Amino acid sequence: MIVIFFGPPGAGKGTQASRISEVLEVPQIATGDIFRGKSKENSQLGRKVKGFMEKGQLIPDEIVNEVVRERISKRDCKKGFILDGYPRTIDQAIYLDKALKDMGKEITAVIYLEVNEDEIVKRLSYRRTCNKCGAIYHLIFNPPRVSKVCDRCGGKLYQRKDDREEVIRERIGVYKEKTEPLLRFYHERGKLFKVNGNREIDDVAKEIMDILETVKKGDV
Repeated sequence: MIVIFFGPPGAGKGTQASRISEVLEVPQIATGDIFRGKSKENSQLGRKVKGFMEKGQLIPDEIVNEVVRERISKRDCKKGFILDGYPRTIDQAIYLDKALKDMGKEITAVIYLEVNEDEIVKRLSYRRTCNKCGAIYHLIFNPPRVSKVCDRCGGKLYQRKDDREEVIRERIGVYKEKTEPLLRFYHERGKLFKVNGNREIDDVAKEIMDILETVKKGDV
């Protein structure tokens, strides 16, 4: 199976993609994680990526496409994979279709997680990350035992620049302008399935698995 998780920042794509990845036993490819790693590199590309991310802007297609194609060509993707955070534009989606066709593959399903804007801001602006091990906390839903200290390694918790409210709303604005047209793109191809992402994590995961089982059986 080749599944795309789609939706605005903070919709829960990473959480759900991780769960479904374990069930299907295929790799989760999170472009956000890939580029956060790139942004830490002391290179020209790393500095460019860092600049785009801190401003809440999308990384140019030519950079993203190259990185994704390289990743999905690896051996562990032969039986399928899950894309989390890609594609984000129509041009990227067209590129992905062509890349998959060249490999003799096609997209199985696109899962769109619908979450309202206020909920997104609440989820992301209260998120904190450990500066040592990368563990993620939420000050409301999953707070650390000791304020500003990681439970796992004792590292210091900090707020990523792209988790600040003003940047979050900028990211949502960019999403609406650049990415929402993908809904129509995948709907027209019969690949899009909408899921209410405002619910409990387990409820959302169950609906996604039900959809994938139905698609696998060819009932849609």
